[in-house]
Amino acid sequence: MSNLEKEPLEVVERPGPRLAGHLELLEPREVPLGGPRAMSVRRTLPQRSRSLIGAWCFVDHYGPDLVSARGGMVVPPHPHTGLQTVSWLFSGEIDHRDSVGSHAPVRPGELNLMTAGSGVSHSELSTLTTTVIHGAQLWLALPEGSRHIAPAFEHYAPPAVEIGGATVRVFIGSLAGSTSPALAFSPLVGAQVDVAPFAAIHLAVNPAFEHGVLLDSGSLSVDGEDVPVAHLAYREPGASVLRIEAGADGARLLLIGGAPFGEQIIMWWNFIGRTHDEIVRFRDEWQADVVAGARDDGRFGRVTGYVGQPLPAPELPGVRLKLRG
Repeated sequence: MSNLEKEPLEVVERPGPRLAGHLELLEPREVPLGGPRAMSVRRTLPQRSRSLIGAWCFVDHYGPDLVSARGGMVVPPHPHTGLQTVSWLFSGEIDHRDSVGSHAPVRPGELNLMTAGSGVSHSELSTLTTTVIHGAQLWLALPEGSRHIAPAFEHYAPPAVEIGGATVRVFIGSLAGSTSPALAFSPLVGAQVDVAPFAAIHLAVNPAFEHGVLLDSGSLSVDGEDVPVAHLAYREPGASVLRIEAGADGARLLLIGGAPFGEQIIMWWNFIGRTHDEIVRFRDEWQADVVAGARDDGRFGRVTGYVGQPLPAPELPGVRLKLRG
């Protein structure tokens, strides 16, 4: 998914405040993905109080939306650098095309992982048979040693693992005895967890990781603290167990986590880089090579099979993007 804000914020990724002994709740903000009838998303990462959870740097949560009312997902070809996109659905279906040549559906409970590396472009359209669209789009920042690799795409359908009163589907990393083969460039975990009504589980996690719990639906407490729907609860490193309890209607959540990233990065629009000049170069190449149609063999390639124009980049702010601190 693209960040479709017309004036995207410069985000300097650096560790947020450590709140020992309890959860930090990150409230979502509504971000429209187009005109008045278009989809909107609830964004919990990045924000000023916290930019990263491990390498996870972007979390958009959307739906359930009636396609007939909101038009579904319509995201023209757009670029990425220095990151991986993690597409995960609860309902509906999305048609993914990218400049690597991939053409694959995104379906509920199945991972589509696109590694942008040095540069890639892709489009996302909800399919004609989709009536309700509901899911999440997440980004992973690539560390310095991996951010210039060639772009790639992979698909994985994780098995359902039963633990007590919960079902776990691990789409990246390892959890609950299940390991995903999806390519990761730093220590990570990502999983959907469905908890039965009134069930309480003790989920063993890596104590070296910081973790985030995004509640999609139902009612939930983590380590004894209530988490509102669509909020992201942050837990600092050090916990070897997360105590997860559901209410009368059960709970569906996404668990993300990883070792603290340890690098500063600049994220602007759909690019992740390290300097202002690098971001400017990415934008200029996208505008010249793809939007203006100068070449098909540039950094971002070309998405074939999409009918329509690529997404122009917004204007850069009037000040230099820079790392602070």
